[in-house]
Amino acid sequence: MTDTTTDRATAVPPTTDEVRARVRAALDRVGATVPEGTGLAARTPITGDTLFELRADTAADTDAAIGAAAEAFRAWRTTPAPARGELVRTFGELLRAHKADLAVLVTAEAGKIASEALGEVQEMIDICDFAVGLSRQLYGRSIASERPGHRLAETYHPLGVVGVISAFNFPAAVWAWNTAIALVCGDAVVWKPSELTPLISLAASHLLDRAIAATGAPADVHRLVLGDRAAGERVVDDPRVALVSATGSTRMGREVGPRVAARFGRSLLELGGNNAAVVAPSADLRLATAGIVFAAAGTAGQRCTTLRRLIVHEDVADDLVGRLTAAYAGLPIGDPYDDATLVGPLISDRAADTMAAALEQARAEGGEVLVGGTRVPTPGGAYVRPAIVRMPAQTAIVREETFAPVLYVLTYRTFEEAVALHNDVPQGLSSSIFTQDQREAERFLAADGSDCGIANVNIGTSGAEIGGAFGGEKETGGGRESGSDAWRAYMRRATNTINYSDTLTLAQNVSFL
Repeated sequence: MTDTTTDRATAVPPTTDEVRARVRAALDRVGATVPEGTGLAARTPITGDTLFELRADTAADTDAAIGAAAEAFRAWRTTPAPARGELVRTFGELLRAHKADLAVLVTAEAGKIASEALGEVQEMIDICDFAVGLSRQLYGRSIASERPGHRLAETYHPLGVVGVISAFNFPAAVWAWNTAIALVCGDAVVWKPSELTPLISLAASHLLDRAIAATGAPADVHRLVLGDRAAGERVVDDPRVALVSATGSTRMGREVGPRVAARFGRSLLELGGNNAAVVAPSADLRLATAGIVFAAAGTAGQRCTTLRRLIVHEDVADDLVGRLTAAYAGLPIGDPYDDATLVGPLISDRAADTMAAALEQARAEGGEVLVGGTRVPTPGGAYVRPAIVRMPAQTAIVREETFAPVLYVLTYRTFEEAVALHNDVPQGLSSSIFTQDQREAERFLAADGSDCGIANVNIGTSGAEIGGAFGGEKETGGGRESGSDAWRAYMRRATNTINYSDTLTLAQNVSFL
């Protein structure tokens, strides 16, 4: 169909020089310097242009960073955990002081609108608060022993060097999830960020370096490596890296997981999502509309938790779709620094091309584009109108993750049919149901309901709090980061048996001497 959506760009995006000036001022306030050179381009999706040319770390630089972190770990692991928490507390204070500056950089490199960029930095602050409390709560457990005069216990110890490989869409928050927890657990960290977001990485790493210096922690307990895929591969393959926490596509996870396993290392994988929301006939459609629009169009559809499939009961489908198309038609698209903007740019022209190809395939599979799906004319950058597509069934393209604002609408008759549709994709990250029927809500959360790592009721699929463990199942990788007991992934567990009697008693009543 022909897209008749009104162009709602709130303002013409700033020029590359204007973005560069914002970035330079933010970096100056943070105190970070740009290692100018060759090998890595810091670009902005706002205009599609390069802001700075940076020096990329060499293979030797990466190896040296890992070696330095491994050496720092030896001292850090015996530092009392509350003292390790003091480092994270100091870091959190610096994040608070420079929240606005870091948000400027997130917008410049990831294209996030202002409120979402500030929200990302707030996540960093929140995980620091969580980790500081955790530094006094790294609990083991006591276990009843079958032997008299014996005590059985489990204790947790620092693991080693944690390699963090982060993605462009959350260029700082996911690193902070891993780093704040790893540091209080007594680990050292080597960070290889996305090559698309080196500037926010430099700034965040510089603030952590300041906290390290202020608290007297080992200088190399955190190291930043800037580079391309080859740098990440060195982190993945190095036996000195005990845990690799990698965020990215399922394709990337298929490579990282086996390579780390081949050297008997640990991996924590946060991979693709093809998230769905079920809308029941009892749903509050006003509430559902608000939740769906943010989950599907927020961050221009570039979250791993973005809502990509909408499974609506046939009795309310037309009403809900009408509300959604009206909301989509009024979404302000444009300059992400403008407070009125709700949808900023895609990360690249390639992402826009991928979205266009997905919509073309959806049409070929019987879908109808109801709204959006076209480019917004701007001087630069890949700005698109979020799309809603009515599909006749869960076809091949619907089962794929397209990292762009495309929402596929399916209908169902019975609750069992909705759950079957929901679970019939390879990914298993986030899910939600909108219903006022308590039985339906509880069934969705039960063992035979949603098969995702995150299951919500009457909210969308995105916007997780740091207090809960974050991660998913199936091709999402099975990892857990952030809150709850996710900290256990960053430590090694030891089972201890202590004999405080004067008799050697063997387990299972074995008699030997």
